[in-house]
Amino acid sequence: MNRFEPALQSHIAADAPPAAIALASGGSTGFGYSAAVVSGLAQLCEALLLGALGAVIFAVYLPDGAVPLYASCIVAVMALHNVTVNALGMYRIAAYRPLFEQMGRVLGAWTAIFLLLIAFAFLAKVSDAYSRVWMVGWYASGSVALVAFRLGMRTLVLRWTRQGRLRRRTAIVGGGADAQALISRIGASAYNDIELVGLFDDRNEERSPAWVGPYPKLGRVADVVDYARGHRLDLIIVSLPPTAETRVLEMLKELWVLPVDIRLSAHLSKLRFAARAYSFVGDLPLFDVIDKPISDWNVIVKWLFDKSVALAALVALSPVLIATALAVKVTSGGPVLFRQKRLGFNNELIEVFKFRSMYLDETDADADRLVTRDDPRVTPVGKFIRMTSIDELPQLINVVRGELSIVGPRPHALKAKAADKLYHEAVDGYFARHRVKPGITGWAQINGWRGETNTLDKITQRVNHDLYYIENWSILLDVYILLMTPLALVGGKSRAY
Repeated sequence: MNRFEPALQSHIAADAPPAAIALASGGSTGFGYSAAVVSGLAQLCEALLLGALGAVIFAVYLPDGAVPLYASCIVAVMALHNVTVNALGMYRIAAYRPLFEQMGRVLGAWTAIFLLLIAFAFLAKVSDAYSRVWMVGWYASGSVALVAFRLGMRTLVLRWTRQGRLRRRTAIVGGGADAQALISRIGASAYNDIELVGLFDDRNEERSPAWVGPYPKLGRVADVVDYARGHRLDLIIVSLPPTAETRVLEMLKELWVLPVDIRLSAHLSKLRFAARAYSFVGDLPLFDVIDKPISDWNVIVKWLFDKSVALAALVALSPVLIATALAVKVTSGGPVLFRQKRLGFNNELIEVFKFRSMYLDETDADADRLVTRDDPRVTPVGKFIRMTSIDELPQLINVVRGELSIVGPRPHALKAKAADKLYHEAVDGYFARHRVKPGITGWAQINGWRGETNTLDKITQRVNHDLYYIENWSILLDVYILLMTPLALVGGKSRAY
């Protein structure tokens, strides 16, 4: 049972509707799909499908035709279709749900593009250069393909919506009449995009009742953090007027450590700004306060980077890995690998692999005692592989398994301390470094903050560098850190003992 479950059970009445209990306790199980990624992939597939049809009909009917002439026409039609359908808003997830409206707009755009193409060819006096059979065949087959593709996408979108995979699981911070108005707005325009799990509020039941409509109050604001670490949560909407600045800042100080989007609802504000000042859920205006550090396509890019680098490194460094394993086994006996529990993304408990660098009866799985210079627990081989960070190379397996990234904040042992204080007690906002997946190397490491963290200043500097990395992440920054890591190992001012 998740550590938040007892509190959750106490807040939900025994006679509550089963759907409400299921929603708060887990609701739509499984991970969610990024709407931006799904719509982007669908857009790419639709364009490739139409281009492939034009090319196939050309290859079959006009095997000796002018390839450059027809290829340029195909590319132009694909680009024009993409721009037109985008302008009509028909690549948004919501656009795939209606049936007749969707088909009418998409087929209308496809027809208009071909009428425009015919008109252009006539006015430019190049109509004789193109086969009428090819053009009619492409238009007809493209129309059928668009209908079939859109029907398939509609089926998938409706299924994923029912499963909650395309809905953003959302918690509301705030209660009472203000939250009721917010819930009504969401229900009126964003029901298919938002899955409300409940509310969190510090006020008592006189000002903030236990239920707002079908949604329970799950706890206080501080409980959101525990809830988000045991249940999928994508979005937090703060239902307070922007004028309540002090209260909003207090809430954000508690919530910013979570890897979720945090928005301030603007439905209570009497001020109205230009549309670009807001983000929208349905027609509900929101002020962007905190964004999830890595989301949508960036997740895909980082995943590809991690997997490709890890697999390539495992192959390239296999002689080093084999030699190290043999050296550890021959010189100290026992297992070659050392497994240690550490906190990963969103405080998830993971098991990290390392080459064993200590004598078998001296291993310290919880890191109660930091390793120091000339530590007698460390073997001669262990001293070398720790100094060169070769002991960390088995963590490439963790990357392949999806538990670590190549680049990110280093995961720390559960009981690691600085100046006799656990890290999270020593540094305010420490857990914000878990808003992204931890890495084998990171911004702190290449800036000299690797190795021993026996003082408050050292752990504070490391955390500050980790937070800088999170706030400024880009794939180019990952590449830079990766390239600089060998230089940091050779010439860095800090070293691992």
